[in-house]
Amino acid sequence: MEISLPPEIPVMTLPQVAFFPQALMPLHIFEPRYRKMLSDVLARDRLFAVAGIDPRVNDPDDDLEPIQKVASVGIIRACQKHENGTSDLLLQGLVRVQVLGVVSETPYRSIRIRALASEPGAEASENERLRRELGRLLQLKSKLGARAPLDVAVFVQTIKDPEVFSDLAAFTFCENPAVKQKLLETLDVNRRLQLFTRQLKAEIASLRFRRKLQGELSDQDIANN
Repeated sequence: MEISLPPEIPVMTLPQVAFFPQALMPLHIFEPRYRKMLSDVLARDRLFAVAGIDPRVNDPDDDLEPIQKVASVGIIRACQKHENGTSDLLLQGLVRVQVLGVVSETPYRSIRIRALASEPGAEASENERLRRELGRLLQLKSKLGARAPLDVAVFVQTIKDPEVFSDLAAFTFCENPAVKQKLLETLDVNRRLQLFTRQLKAEIASLRFRRKLQGELSDQDIANN
């Protein structure tokens, strides 16, 4: 399926969110500006971008939401409108984009974009090795009590393409918003795999330390330790 990406596109800005290509994101649309946006994109091409709000920009005189410079464009795969005017939809990520600037703020924010392409960054065999190692760490983290269930970690491992794997794994399992945005901004697949591997190893070490401190106590009783 070939999709022509327009140079300007509506955008939804969300705090502590990094949306990745191939990922599926459920969204509940209730704000008037996003209701209008949804109506327009459904009548046109079903495309809009999701971008994080940049927490590093803190201007007390600016009430607009500062936007991250790298986001993803998605396509609406399913949408259900309710009687009260709200809607629930499923957005699938298509491509990373660089945010070149804000075109307009009303009736909703629109941005100028440029598509970004990933590059392998290393030999295919090395990226495959990192993919397998990352898959092993995801399973281990799930067994140690991570929020994502083990069956999801197992499913992600069925994805053989290192680029798609790294994006879906980052979207699903990375819990640190800053690292998640960094993974989105990293176009080198090898570096992306390495960065997420280091993050997972640190999270696994923290989980192991927590379990050691917790001992035989349940999560509800850990304060009694």
